[in-house]
Amino acid sequence: MIIQENMHEAKTHFSALVQRVLAGDKVVIAKAGHPVVQIVPYQHTSKSRTPGSAFGQFEILGDFDAPLCEKELEMWGL
Repeated sequence: MIIQENMHEAKTHFSALVQRVLAGDKVVIAKAGHPVVQIVPYQHTSKSRTPGSAFGQFEILGDFDAPLCEKELEMWGL
């Protein structure tokens, strides 16, 4: 079921609207009668991280932490 509530009513009954969303209803919040946003349940995505997965894809130069030259310092306003 699609439920449309105006902004004021949504603020007043927010907890009940969240429960309706969790029960499977679609809740649309309107401002001056025009739909603005929809409340949707949070979808947790567990994307596991693989340490070292970018190994060999880029190179860090040996002078990456060398001091900047005068011209570059000026460009950064330092």
